[in-house]
Amino acid sequence: MSDTQNMTETETPKTGSDAEPGFLEAFLDNKPEPAAERDPELEFHVIEMVQTIYDPEIPVNIYELGLIYELTADVKGNVKVIMTLTTPHCPVAESMPGEVETRIRGVEGVNDVSVELTWEPAWDQSMMSEAARLELGFL
Repeated sequence: MSDTQNMTETETPKTGSDAEPGFLEAFLDNKPEPAAERDPELEFHVIEMVQTIYDPEIPVNIYELGLIYELTADVKGNVKVIMTLTTPHCPVAESMPGEVETRIRGVEGVNDVSVELTWEPAWDQSMMSEAARLELGFL
């Protein structure tokens, strides 16, 4: 039987400040933990590692190539990477995200790694760094 069915005709459901005590407190206690503070030094070391990973078809590392859309590291050692590939038909489409994750896990201070592959926005040559364009003869 529901609470509504248990009430007499003169009773009204409890709402707002009449609701069971502790509900609001329990709700507020379960709010998500705030994101940990970013760790610029760890981010620097992770970027250094990512710069050692090369696209097999282009002689430029994936960072300078512009395949890393987002890279963050926090003081708890959690690293998040959002990346893409030059094309969905790239021969390393299945292995590259795993390689990136494995290599980042080897950086001192890293506890957890999340690598997400995205196709939006689609990669194009304008995303390359100036150094990459110079190396490939585009400048």
